[in-house]
Amino acid sequence: MKVVFVGAGNVATHLARELYRNSFDIIQVYSRTMESASALAQEINATSITNLVSIDNSADLYVFSLKDSVLEDIVSQIAPNNGLWIHTAGSIQQEVFQKYTSRYGVFYPFQTFSKGRGIDWRKVPVFIEANKPENLDILKNIAEKISGKVAELSSQDRKYVHLTGVFACNFTNHMYALSKQFLNHVDLPFEVSLPLIDETAAKVHDLSPEQAQTGPAVRYDKNVIDKHLDLIDDKNIRQIYKLISENIYKTNKQ
Repeated sequence: MKVVFVGAGNVATHLARELYRNSFDIIQVYSRTMESASALAQEINATSITNLVSIDNSADLYVFSLKDSVLEDIVSQIAPNNGLWIHTAGSIQQEVFQKYTSRYGVFYPFQTFSKGRGIDWRKVPVFIEANKPENLDILKNIAEKISGKVAELSSQDRKYVHLTGVFACNFTNHMYALSKQFLNHVDLPFEVSLPLIDETAAKVHDLSPEQAQTGPAVRYDKNVIDKHLDLIDDKNIRQIYKLISENIYKTNKQ
């Protein structure tokens, strides 16, 4: 199967590497900059391009892995062809392709990707969707070559999975960044928090998040909470602390 990647960011890099490892023929990588396109293309024996007009129209699969804000604009500039067009976004409907091609779908890997870290793709849930049954079958076949957790999911339902990712991953990681700032006040490295972080993540494999919840907010220990608020200089971070504490207490009361 001949594949073209439109985009060379974190998701595109990991997916292209894995498809290449599974003998897919990736013929081109497009990116806005030649530096990004070349970095990925060299890994997977593909040609790097920065001009959308240069995209090969004979590929079987076109993977659009781009920022949500530019996806449709880029899609609209691709010449029509007979390939299957898919995107990897969590919050964009598959109908973004509807005006531009008759074969389209979604290939959404539910994982956080950074170029410098490896991923075990067999453990990554991949949610697929397509405009026709025959296209869905193609995506299922592709997904099952790299993942052991493949499921069909509509665009509407996929939005909630993406929202889950924002809370469970992106917001959680930002809490790590804030924690690092607090440790900087006493010249301690962020590494001292890693055992706590690891155990917190491990617990929810055996307990529900509600059962695993600990800390002063569960019982709304105002004495401790007020002391913490006094330590926080930034008013926005104080507000975050207050709102999350109140929500933890409310959730656990239920």
